[in-house]
Amino acid sequence: MYRGTKRCVDTCLRWSRYGILGIGIRSGPSRLARRSIASSAASSFGYNNLIQDGSLTRYQTPIQQRDDTIYALSTAGGKAGIAVIRISGPSCKSIYNGLCPSKPDLKPRYATIRTLYHPGSNGSNILDAEALVLFFPNPKTVTGDDVLELHVHGGSATVKAVLSAIPRCVAGGSIRYAEPGEFTKRAFLNDRLDLAQVEALSETLSAETEQQRRAAVRGSSGSLGRSYEDWRQKLLQARAEMEALIDFSEDQHFDESPASLLRNVTQQVREILQSIRVHEEASERSELLRNGIKIALLGPPNVGKSSFMNYVVGREASIVSRESGTTRDIIEANLDIRGYLCTFADTAGFRTAVGNGDNGSYGPEVKIGAIEEEGIRRARVKATQSDVIIVLTSVETGIANGPQIRYDLETLGIAADCKERLVVVNKRDAVSGGELDALVGRFKRDVLSGVEGFENVQPILISCKEAQDLGSDQKDPGGLRVVVEHLVSSFMDMSSLPATLQDLHGVTERQRQLLVNCRGHLENYLESVGHGELGYEDPLGETREGEADITVAAEHLRHAANKLGRITGRGEVGDVEEILGVIFEKFCVGK
Repeated sequence: MYRGTKRCVDTCLRWSRYGILGIGIRSGPSRLARRSIASSAASSFGYNNLIQDGSLTRYQTPIQQRDDTIYALSTAGGKAGIAVIRISGPSCKSIYNGLCPSKPDLKPRYATIRTLYHPGSNGSNILDAEALVLFFPNPKTVTGDDVLELHVHGGSATVKAVLSAIPRCVAGGSIRYAEPGEFTKRAFLNDRLDLAQVEALSETLSAETEQQRRAAVRGSSGSLGRSYEDWRQKLLQARAEMEALIDFSEDQHFDESPASLLRNVTQQVREILQSIRVHEEASERSELLRNGIKIALLGPPNVGKSSFMNYVVGREASIVSRESGTTRDIIEANLDIRGYLCTFADTAGFRTAVGNGDNGSYGPEVKIGAIEEEGIRRARVKATQSDVIIVLTSVETGIANGPQIRYDLETLGIAADCKERLVVVNKRDAVSGGELDALVGRFKRDVLSGVEGFENVQPILISCKEAQDLGSDQKDPGGLRVVVEHLVSSFMDMSSLPATLQDLHGVTERQRQLLVNCRGHLENYLESVGHGELGYEDPLGETREGEADITVAAEHLRHAANKLGRITGRGEVGDVEEILGVIFEKFCVGK
């Protein structure tokens, strides 16, 4: 809880800037944004995402509710060995005394066995025998307030009885069930977490794969928030120095000329810009881990796309048939490959109405219906949205000119525009080893070498038919595991960061959007000052044009600092006070 009038006043000033109602600072409609952090599990823990898009929004109940004591079941509902009930607020000790009458006070941070009684029953109504009770005094707790934890037996009747008894305890303040996310909200308002850490907590609860978990853990250390706050402080200090030159140049003597000051500030701005670009790139990589890597399977009909997908995902997601054009719509399946969340998309086979050999298609002329044409169109769209494209081809026999590799030239052209692509040749078992090597050699020389981006691509040879032979004694029948290995290697290239930048895996899309906005303001600053060279050395005040440039430049720095503050939840908090503090400290105004 707040300790001192000054902090309360600072907080009220802070919220008045954001238009948050309920604290008697400003009237008018407010914007309260709430979003669940991670499904029902988040509600059980009392966590809540306090961010929406690129705008900072603090969900805040009326100020008097900050003095309420809240409680909730922190573990999942249902029958379990143990259930954990978390209580936070000033009435924690009163609740303990009500549930454990005549018992000595708890030693902070020590687990103690207690029998819980219904309040007012004089010890006759036992709620739970041998419950584990822990007390954590403020401020070094998960919420910043007093915290009491009850570890009771996990039967649903026991949990219900204890939960219903808590608000019946005699206490000086209100006791109520916590709202979704209220424990984390209190941690945020008590400066136990910044918004970047709240987002990392959200990602931790949402993580479904190992790589998602690792990325979330990186963001929970607080290093990102410290970096953004450091940048913000540098911009505030630079702005303060520039505004001091404007406001006090006639009364004070400054060691630096305006041009010299701008050069120093501009150098600092450029360094921050470089760091922001690194964070933006890291965000794109981390988003692949959070949202999953999209993989599209492209190729002509009957080359084995559906069989390949069914093998990889481990179930019959797509229909497999000798009939061409079986897959008309996009068939998608999610799976975890070595800790990476992936979405495989089986698409309609690419083919033209005339089956000539110009694009790798072999066979008689065919008529393509409207539904199949629509399926091919959707396949093109899906391919452009994918992170990895696997182009499937196949060895075909029974052709007049002998065995050939069937391919579709359009799919190769589409894949060439994708950052990561693989070429897979199916039905390797259709010909002997020598014939296969000759076919692949001609395919690379006559086809792949003519498509930009595929000049040095080595096709991967597989057999979906051999992969279905469960009685095979081969370690990798069909060679499909080789494709998986190549995919994992591509995933690592797409998402990995150097060891010194691992914490940047915690950069979220919201943070990236704010960083983009901040970068825009800093780039505008560079334009407003002519990249740091105004071309004069006269004292400020004698050149009105220079003064205007500095005024505009200082405003760009203010907006940039505000965007950084929104990442951690500080925004323009104490902006004026911080700038004045820097001015008095640096330039001794009024001495």
